[in-house]
Amino acid sequence: MINARDPEISLLLDEVREEVRCTRDLTGRASLDERVYDALRRVPRHAFLPDDLRWAAYRNTALPIGYHQTISQPYVVALMTDLLEPKAGDAILEVGTGSGYQAAILSCLVRQVYSLEIVEELAIQARDRLQRLGFGNIEVRAGNGHHGWPEHAPYDSIIVTAAAPSVPVALIAQLKPGGTLVIPVGNRYTGQDLKVLRKDEAGGIEECSVLPVIFVPLTGSPETPVFPP
Repeated sequence: MINARDPEISLLLDEVREEVRCTRDLTGRASLDERVYDALRRVPRHAFLPDDLRWAAYRNTALPIGYHQTISQPYVVALMTDLLEPKAGDAILEVGTGSGYQAAILSCLVRQVYSLEIVEELAIQARDRLQRLGFGNIEVRAGNGHHGWPEHAPYDSIIVTAAAPSVPVALIAQLKPGGTLVIPVGNRYTGQDLKVLRKDEAGGIEECSVLPVIFVPLTGSPETPVFPP
């Protein structure tokens, strides 16, 4: 694994910390786990971008990666990671690999990351990139995120990095009791909300909205009923 560049990364972390403080009334978080910031510091975001956009890698903004997909804003990556409350022994499912950046951040914090990407070309690129950079605890597969990855379920947490019209029931089923699902829900016309769902030991779901967000849509056919929004 290579290290992210300084001083650009230090300026980025300062911006993320400030945005966390500014949104604390919405998110309920005035600060994030320092392990999350350490992961942002360790993962070289420029390595997950096309060559012509690497100059903007350490700006606190989303950027295009091709195939109508984006690499998320670092603040959003940090917040969603923190909302999962990841632990060292966890196995996490990510829906929406994209460039592999979010998976790389998670891999610094947990035992294993399983990541699904519906665009096969992106899945292949992300798999090769993550292997080349030395992230050995991430498994990437091309697949429909609405269905999850049942072979490795149940998961301690699940993160979805594209906006679904409602929460896929398969993801709820594949979440461990006591686990957390972080997902943007909605569309570009009616708006999207970042939601956190927690499954209790009896299988019940507690849901809350964190803040408005903008994500690319979760594509692929659900083919099964979906959990109500």
